[in-house]
Amino acid sequence: MTRPFEELAHAAWEARENAHVLGSTAVGCAVASETGAIFVGCNVQHKYRSHDIHAETNAIGTMVAGGGEKLIAVFVAAERDRFTPCGACMDWIFEFGGADCIVMWQSTKNGSVGKLTAAALMPYYPE
Repeated sequence: MTRPFEELAHAAWEARENAHVLGSTAVGCAVASETGAIFVGCNVQHKYRSHDIHAETNAIGTMVAGGGEKLIAVFVAAERDRFTPCGACMDWIFEFGGADCIVMWQSTKNGSVGKLTAAALMPYYPE
């Protein structure tokens, strides 16, 4: 990975502060591109809930809009245990990062960090 996970963690927790949630789970995400640039996103919920934006897809979309093409790492910040990306977000992670993309999560600032490759999170993903 081109950036230390501490930088991704800090950026994800900062992005989480901007989450627009109607429920109880604010989520922040920071991703690192192949150039080492960091892009962030947060979840944005809609009152009709048919088109909520997840923090991971928000960050990946920001990376693409900023000219990034290859995803190296994803860091998810949410105050829930083992809060890893959902299947839909994993589709985006596989699309832009592939099976070797590093996925990390943290449930408290400065707490322990979970870390797996995308392939380890979804071992039977059809590539």
